[in-house]
Amino acid sequence: MAHDHDDHDHHHDHDHDHGSELSEMQIRVRALESILTEKGYVDPPALDAIIEAYETKIGPHNGARVVAKAWSDPAFKKALLEDATKAVSTLGHVSRTGDHLVAVENTASRHNMVVCTLCSCYPWEMLGLPPVWYKAAPYRSRAVKDPRGVLADLGLTLPKDTEIRVWDSTAETRFLVLPMRPKGTEGWSEEQLAELVTRDSMIGTGFPKTPGAPS
Repeated sequence: MAHDHDDHDHHHDHDHDHGSELSEMQIRVRALESILTEKGYVDPPALDAIIEAYETKIGPHNGARVVAKAWSDPAFKKALLEDATKAVSTLGHVSRTGDHLVAVENTASRHNMVVCTLCSCYPWEMLGLPPVWYKAAPYRSRAVKDPRGVLADLGLTLPKDTEIRVWDSTAETRFLVLPMRPKGTEGWSEEQLAELVTRDSMIGTGFPKTPGAPS
């Protein structure tokens, strides 16, 4: 609920003791944004442009498009695995993190997963903002010591003879997992295939959707 305080006339989207749907962190962010805007340190149109970019231009739909094309186009897949940065640039994705993008391919005998042991380095332009668990210490510390156990906790149980490779992202190098193409998708268009690609499958903590599975 928006209301005015007596000592200043800006609005907060919370109502203190009246019961807010916003979390404590959201309330703090809104308050900080209001103060910084009032002092002229933040330009609201610039914030709107950033939000609009993350809603429409940046996100896992970009990565899904890359994966779908790799599934459909052997030449693009080869180029992606050789130089992901160069390959994704041909699709119009050119970004700071994309300058150092590496694609790693899952096979029947090898599974790749991505972690950032230091913080939360992540290919934002390909996958959007990192999920909370990706930034959490338990994932960051256990992924390199017990990747099979971490994957099992996330609902991904792999055969014992499947090799698991863990890739540690840094500020200089980000990774994109190229998951295996689901069976039963022969003849599908890139647009159809992209619908099967999940964010987690491009981190290596999940599989793509299977045809006919509920979304």
